[in-house]
Amino acid sequence: MSLSQPNINLPAVVLIGLESVGKSALFRALTGQATGDELNFRGSTVSVRTASLIEQAIQVIDTPGIRVLDASDTTDLALTQLKQADTILLVARGTHAQREVDMLLSQVGPLLTQQKVALVLTFADRSHAQLSTAVQAYTDSLGIPVKLVNARQMGEPDRAALLQAVATAAPLSQPDPPLIPLIDIPIVQPQTTLYERPRWGAPLALLTLLFLFAAPVYLAYVLADHLQPLADAALIEPFVNWLSPVATAAPLLYEVLAGDYGVITLGWYSFLWAFPVVLFLGISVAITEETGLKDRITASLDPWLRYIGLNGRDLIPVLSGYGCNVVAVFQSRACSQCTRETCTSLISYGSACSYQIGATLSLFAVAGHPILFIPYLLLLFVVGAIHTRIWYKPIDTERGATLNDRAFLQKPSWGPITWRVRTVLKQFIWEAMPIFLLMCAIGAILNEIGLLTWIAEGVSPLMRWFGLPSEVATGVIFAIIRKDGLLILNQGSGTLLASMSVSQIFILVYLASTLTACLVTLWTVRQELGGQVALKIAGQQALTSILSTSFLALILT
Repeated sequence: MSLSQPNINLPAVVLIGLESVGKSALFRALTGQATGDELNFRGSTVSVRTASLIEQAIQVIDTPGIRVLDASDTTDLALTQLKQADTILLVARGTHAQREVDMLLSQVGPLLTQQKVALVLTFADRSHAQLSTAVQAYTDSLGIPVKLVNARQMGEPDRAALLQAVATAAPLSQPDPPLIPLIDIPIVQPQTTLYERPRWGAPLALLTLLFLFAAPVYLAYVLADHLQPLADAALIEPFVNWLSPVATAAPLLYEVLAGDYGVITLGWYSFLWAFPVVLFLGISVAITEETGLKDRITASLDPWLRYIGLNGRDLIPVLSGYGCNVVAVFQSRACSQCTRETCTSLISYGSACSYQIGATLSLFAVAGHPILFIPYLLLLFVVGAIHTRIWYKPIDTERGATLNDRAFLQKPSWGPITWRVRTVLKQFIWEAMPIFLLMCAIGAILNEIGLLTWIAEGVSPLMRWFGLPSEVATGVIFAIIRKDGLLILNQGSGTLLASMSVSQIFILVYLASTLTACLVTLWTVRQELGGQVALKIAGQQALTSILSTSFLALILT
């Protein structure tokens, strides 16, 4: 099998289906686990992902899941791809074939004109025995190829059969709903677990969620804490000593490379403390998604989330924010149009991105108080929920209804997990790190010309209001630019932090991480929801942050 970069001249084969029906697994099976190239915006849940198959001379496009009970931007995006498609692969779960095929045809059938169509029924390993009979019935009724597959474990023969269905796809013989079923296909319901218990489901889901994030962060801390002194002694200190003659001949170059804000000296801290967080969180989230646990958690927490203006599915972008806020804002396109602003506001305030987590871990560790990270993260979560409840109204049980809440629980496969983690790491290395290294260089230049001192003096009254030294103002400013800009405070091997009390360090980190979203996130919100909404979210967040930090300073000092 040969893959290449997307070729817009190749015929487009578009995967269309409801949420959680296995489209991404089909994409991986067809393209041989390639990560593909994402179009329009990042994020596997809501991206339009494409890869070209040279041997078959086709371009395969994976689209977001369609939501039929409420409007969302991702549904509009998926339906838009229909107009550009040469062949449509309609994807439905075999376990719910009769209901989902009817829903899918009701949603997209009228939009299909001259496109060729094939139907793929997934979850073959969990479907009712009668489904094999229904495959032929659907084939005769719709006049299109119909394939029953296990998308997670497709061998080469199944892949070849699926590609043959693509090659023999044909226009629907009855595209207009409703489709009259020729056979009654029983629904196979996923197993019931403790997450579905009325009393214990939500608390258990919350505890599971905390563990899924706490364990990776702890492992990242242990690894970074062990590697930092080794790397400093073996790499950073020899490099700084080697560059010392440059300090006299070219002081600005030395400052940019090896000064307190140096690309090498400070940039190393960013990579060392952020990369393990990105890696371990990526693995944790991938396992949660592949096992079906994520859908169980979001369904169980749905009643609690409605109290603050969200529903269960809106939790997915919020969780993605722990990887990257920008990605999470993009993923909020999957929210219903009536909850998207609420979700974006919570992402902005309460989702500590992996770079922010790495930076706060570094600061607390360098200051000698790594245990502060636990109450910090809990405070961020609690105040974020209160912030959302204050500024936004709760929703009723009908608004923002979701579909396919209960996913099948299954053993994770290593291939899909590595596929997801590889995508996250590519984004971190090629997008996040270059931006922070650029910030280091800018910070070094501003420090050399004295501008950082001038900025610190300008905002020092605000720092004194919270009982903080004026020197920390630069860290707060850089945190506004980018959340891991907090690492600027590691300058001088943490001498500034060493001069501060435990309560001051805690207040500083909380203030810097909540005063506003980073500028890149705010710019993304402006692009997605408009400038007025971006200013509204920023203003609400700044007010909540200042008030909650003032209260925090009052009780801690």
